[in-house]
Formats: sequence, C-alpha cells, structure tokens
Amino acid sequence: MDDPHDGAYAREPQLDDLTRLGRALNAHQVQYVLIGGFAVIAHGGARTTKDIDLLVEAGPENVARVRAALGILEDNAVKDVGDDDVARYSVVRVADEIVVDLMARACGVDYAEASRDAVIIRFADVPIPVASPETLLRTKNTARPSVAADRHFLHAMIDAAGR
Repeated sequence: MDDPHDGAYAREPQLDDLTRLGRALNAHQVQYVLIGGFAVIAHGGARTTKDIDLLVEAGPENVARVRAALGILEDNAVKDVGDDDVARYSVVRVADEIVVDLMARACGVDYAEASRDAVIIRFADVPIPVASPETLLRTKNTARPSVAADRHFLHAMIDAAGR
C-alpha cells in the first residue's frame, strides 16, 4: 500500500469492490465523484491502483451519508471519521479491507466543480459519477510517477476528442 498505516489487511481494490461501494454510496444518496486511478481506468486507461479515490461534498450531512455507505466494508474503519474530517484534512484515508481516500478538494478541484461535468459510467449495473477527462487531468497536478502516465493518457484522450 502507499502508506505503512494502511494496515496489514488492506488489499488492492478490484472492480467488484468499486461496484459494491458505488451501490452503497448511491443507496445513501452520497454526493461524490470518482477520481484517481479508477477514474482513469473508467475512461479506458490501462493501470492498477491501490485505493479508491472519492471527491465528496464536505458538509457534515453528506459525510454522515458517506460513513453510512462505507459501513459495508468489513472492518468498519470509517467509524473513526468525524463529520468535519473531510473539510479539515487534505485526505481522509479509510484503511479497511480496501483503502478509500475521501477528499473535499483535489489539486484545487472540489466536488461542486467536478460534478458539473462528471460523466456517469456504469460498472456492472451501478451508475457511478466519474470526473470528466478534463477535470480528472486537473486533479492530477502532482509529482507522483504514476500520475505522469495518467496525464499523458488523459492529454491524448482529450486531444483525440478534439476538446
């Protein structure tokens, strides 16, 4: 995992995990947009990822719904997340059977902005709001090596679409 504090039992998430998580988030009417590695995969990128990254509306009511939805995870690690944690911290890492990172902002992009042009992509039968390629590119303004490949893929995708 990316962080030694992720715990010995967290495993790399699979598409089935994303589908199960998306179903729970939707059932709890969570305001969220998928970003990160799984969003790149959703747009056709070939990569792996060690977590599920979610940009969420950081208000306490929405965070309470996030906590209820993430209660489906085996260890219920989300119980330690406070209603104001997403607003207070850059990343709230929920290290459970899988790792879920909750963010109010990613490289300056917040939920409200990302949701405006998010696209709904179905994973199995579950509709999941995914950051558009343009918005996703803006959330990838970091120096991590895996992000360089994501940026290259997203630039090529945007160029090919003539955007």
